[in-house]
Amino acid sequence: MAKADTVLSELAQAFPNDPEIAQALKNIAARRTLTEGGYEGLEDGTGSYRDVLRNKEEAVSLEQEKREVKTDDVAARLIAENELRLAKEPKNMRLLRTTAELYTQKGQYDQALAAYQRIIDSEGMSEPTLERAITETTLRKHDAALAALDPQAADYAEQKARHEAERQTYELERGRKLAEQYPNDLQLRFDLGELYFRAGKLTEAIQELQKAQANPHRRIAALHYLGQCFTRRGIHDLAVRTLQTALREKAVFDDEKKDLLYSLGLALEKMGKPDEAVEQYKLIYEVDIGYKDVAARVDAYYAKRA
Repeated sequence: MAKADTVLSELAQAFPNDPEIAQALKNIAARRTLTEGGYEGLEDGTGSYRDVLRNKEEAVSLEQEKREVKTDDVAARLIAENELRLAKEPKNMRLLRTTAELYTQKGQYDQALAAYQRIIDSEGMSEPTLERAITETTLRKHDAALAALDPQAADYAEQKARHEAERQTYELERGRKLAEQYPNDLQLRFDLGELYFRAGKLTEAIQELQKAQANPHRRIAALHYLGQCFTRRGIHDLAVRTLQTALREKAVFDDEKKDLLYSLGLALEKMGKPDEAVEQYKLIYEVDIGYKDVAARVDAYYAKRA
């Protein structure tokens, strides 16, 4: 059950909105409470209430571990408790991972990275969710270093530019390495494509995003980035076709659909089709007049016609 709990926890992180996974995780937690808390022993007569009471303090700690937001003092106490347990249970990978997450929350990034490395060393291998955690922790370390710079320092602009360049270099190199290491992980392909897009490396971005669109959870987002890549490359007809494909598959009118419509409008404008472009903007205008500059674009269109 401990192994099942670990796998389900990782699935819940990868797919936070999946109700079946969430329910399965609750079920396994309940079963572990019964078996590890001593309640089954009470039922068959082999246990005692002392067994249950002895586990009560540990149950409180586990409950606090599961809280998404922990105060610094609770996090510090949990780290201390976990390190004591790890001295006795060095192979408890879930406990080690929880400890790494607590270190990250506390801003102790080197300790967190060391804990993740202990997992890799102990298992003799890694896996995508662990690698993503390492990447995220390292990026937060870069962000903390950037935030710690003194804006009043004479060389602040130089230091800021250097830190930002180092962060971007790390993120791109890390993304490439993981995509090569796990070539069939389409989420990693999407992440790398997004990084290339933000870095202005459009050819590389298109290559990764074309692969990532096979991921049903990232297909529409990948198509959106592809459409923007084609627009920036000046291939406006292909951009329009790609964005229209994404919109046909997008059923809910949410912020993502507004973004798609806006990008489609821009691509149509680039093609010299203002009438078709304004129809996209009007769809947004009808439900959210404050979205970006859509009101100004619609007003300018009608002003020009008048």
